[in-house]
Amino acid sequence: MSSLALDRMRPEDLDEVLAIEGASFTMPWSRGAFLYEMQQNRVARCWVARDNDAHVVGYLCLWEVADELHITNVAVRPDARRQGIARGLLGTVLDDARARAFKMVVLEVRPSNTHARALYESFGFRVVGRRRGYYYDTGEDALVMEIGLSTAPGNQAAR
Repeated sequence: MSSLALDRMRPEDLDEVLAIEGASFTMPWSRGAFLYEMQQNRVARCWVARDNDAHVVGYLCLWEVADELHITNVAVRPDARRQGIARGLLGTVLDDARARAFKMVVLEVRPSNTHARALYESFGFRVVGRRRGYYYDTGEDALVMEIGLSTAPGNQAAR
């Protein structure tokens, strides 16, 4: 991800973000959902990764609640996948969370999303629970994964 820039998501990014969202999820977030996260949700932070032409190639949204982060959304443009963009986004967020003394990061993922699960496991996330029927489009459960930052090794983004 060395040739990518990481920035806060802005409303003018949403056309590109929504194209990635629609290509990535069967239950995509709406423009209004992203705007709410950026403009009204005081605990939400949304980040974008840009290529050399300043186009959005990936994004990550999270909530900062007390001493925990909850990752709510991660996606990469289909033609830019498997190039380390999600790894770079996640690694940067985890390094920043450690530096700011957050204690834990939590997320939900579909059991069928093997690529995402492998990415999270490579950072040290582990499955700690299951939310039955979490995804209402298919009724699929969600795996709850977490990583404790106080005991996690530093900067695993370089893996």
